[in-house]
Amino acid sequence: MNDGVTAQALPAIHALPDGEAEISLVVRLPWEDVARLGQEAGRLAAQLKRPVTLDEAVGNRLRTVRPSAAHARPAGEQPAVATPAASASVASLPRITGTA
Repeated sequence: MNDGVTAQALPAIHALPDGEAEISLVVRLPWEDVARLGQEAGRLAAQLKRPVTLDEAVGNRLRTVRPSAAHARPAGEQPAVATPAASASVASLPRITGTA
């Protein structure tokens, strides 16, 4: 199967002894988001009474804050039909290049 994706483009997934998995990614963030992650790490460090890394703060945030998933609907409920205005707003988002 040659779909144009090389092995270098796919992140490695490692199984951990505690039953979780680890995926290494490179994410480009604005400095404002890095500062927010630092604040989150500070809150977590105060709560746990020990130093924490940004990785640990991000992992904790991803596990504890669950945004409402609009795509996850109860069985039998039909999804709303997309309107042209909604499609236009998605199409106008900036495209990130060079990170895929």
